[in-house]
Amino acid sequence: MMKKYVSTLLFVLLMVSSSTAQLAKEIPPPVDKIKKIGDKLIRETPFAYRLISPSRSKRFNGLCFVDFGKTFGKGKPAIAYAYTQLTVPEATLITVEIAHNDECKIWCNDNLVYEKKGARDIAIVRDERSMAMTDSFQLSLQKGHNDILIKSATSGKEWCVFLQPPSEQDAVLNVRHTYPEIGLQHVKNVDSSVANLSNWLVCGPFPPGIATAHAPEKEIRFGAMYAGLTDPITWTIPSTAILGDVIDAKAWGTTYQWNYHNGGVAWAMAQLSELTGEKQYHEWTANFCDFQMEGMPFVNYQVNKLRAYNSANAMVINSRLLDFTLAPAMPLIYRLRKEKDFKNEAIYKTYIAHMMDYATTGQIRSPGYTNYTRTTPETYTTWVDDMFMGIPFLMQAGLYVNDPAKRKLFFDDAAHQLLDFTKHVWDKDARLFMHASYSKRPQTKLPYWSRANGWAIWAMTEVLMALPKDHPQYKPILSLYRNFSNSLIRYQSTDGFWHNVINRNDSPVEVSGTAIFTMAMARGVRLGWLDKKKFTPLVEKGWRAIASEIEDDGTVHKICVGTMCSEDVNYYMTRPFYDNDTHGSFAVIFAGIEVQKMLNEQHR
Repeated sequence: MMKKYVSTLLFVLLMVSSSTAQLAKEIPPPVDKIKKIGDKLIRETPFAYRLISPSRSKRFNGLCFVDFGKTFGKGKPAIAYAYTQLTVPEATLITVEIAHNDECKIWCNDNLVYEKKGARDIAIVRDERSMAMTDSFQLSLQKGHNDILIKSATSGKEWCVFLQPPSEQDAVLNVRHTYPEIGLQHVKNVDSSVANLSNWLVCGPFPPGIATAHAPEKEIRFGAMYAGLTDPITWTIPSTAILGDVIDAKAWGTTYQWNYHNGGVAWAMAQLSELTGEKQYHEWTANFCDFQMEGMPFVNYQVNKLRAYNSANAMVINSRLLDFTLAPAMPLIYRLRKEKDFKNEAIYKTYIAHMMDYATTGQIRSPGYTNYTRTTPETYTTWVDDMFMGIPFLMQAGLYVNDPAKRKLFFDDAAHQLLDFTKHVWDKDARLFMHASYSKRPQTKLPYWSRANGWAIWAMTEVLMALPKDHPQYKPILSLYRNFSNSLIRYQSTDGFWHNVINRNDSPVEVSGTAIFTMAMARGVRLGWLDKKKFTPLVEKGWRAIASEIEDDGTVHKICVGTMCSEDVNYYMTRPFYDNDTHGSFAVIFAGIEVQKMLNEQHR
């Protein structure tokens, strides 16, 4: 009898050992895969600025300006002129938004199209994705080349004119514009070497008086001298400043520009260091945070002194979008929570205090609800993305503060917001999240984009991990998380991926959404929110899919680029994919961390 018992026990142990060995064979330690990504980041991130000449578009498709003060100096009343051409293939009427100091006149083909008199300060407000200006005017362009002449006055303080075509919001709303060609390349007697340096010619300073017509209003002559304010003057190009830019900047994937997905990389690297005990990943996070905090005076100088509103890391200065406020601040507040007495700690604290104020009173919210909302593409659009862009920060803020009353305020806000978001973007019939919802057109249904759905479930897990279980909103949030998780598993492909449009099998499979779903479900298995027997195989299958897209050098494939919201599903179906786009790589690191933790728990 004893021999039979021992034999049975040995058989069971062998089977368990065999199963464990098979599991290990099927799933190499996820941490080994994500360390490759971390090592690539360490190898390739310089955390430094390089000097560049400002970029110049040959299309009038964004903000442009003429800084007369930089060219001619300030301190005295004066007048100056700026000249360029706009070229269009067909006659067209466009709206031009404008901001300037003091008095200004603009002519198009010798016709006065804009005039403002009286003293004024430059009034530009950074909106979510564009610059809001005080005035606008209509510009009727004839087919071919159109002469544009600006006459600007200064009282001696500011001296700059800003112009831009219809704002980016129109592009989001799929309003098509014909953007003119801008510059000097077609101007007679202007060499291409000059046209390559600047889109504008300027002439000044002239004696003050906007009503006094000076020679350039009558005829543009090159090689001639005019009577200036103090000396003879002629046409030249505006003075320009050298800017600092990130090194080896890419359209997608540059890891240390200020935005939520790069902040996400730093947040992920901090937790990778905690998991492995390897300090180099923490050092990367510290370098990212220090680079941003130490660089703010320089960035502020470029934005507010040099007028380089779109220069490197400009959105760290007074942005009104969660993508550039609360979300990228996650590694900063996380480090403050985990570490004491480090370099720049005081700067971190000042910035995080500002962000906590912004989280409480700065970001706009849906009328009648608690949730964050946007003005893009129209006022009070609720984006599911903002569940991740704002709610995890609120939870971290609650964990960071020492005052229990303040902690409760942050936790309550996060919990209420999460449930209010669902009232806008959760489709109860599909049991999926629409990418966004318009307050003015609530019946409009947007597609179920994978990564946007990922932002929703990620936010749920951040709340559930920190919210007290006796909180009134804990059970409703847990119920939503379970409902959503069970809905998602219907759409997992046989090879473990989720499609970029979740309910469309004809859309390509995609890594970032797959990584977030896998991460969130691994958390659920590990923390007891989900049925272990049911979800563990799905998590393992998801991780195998993700791991198949990670190269030995740390390259990550199949990541969808950043995506605006649209009612057109084909917009999502045809979005380009990039390697190493940090929207995906930081999600992959988090997925590897959580799957590794889940496996570690199961093997104890």
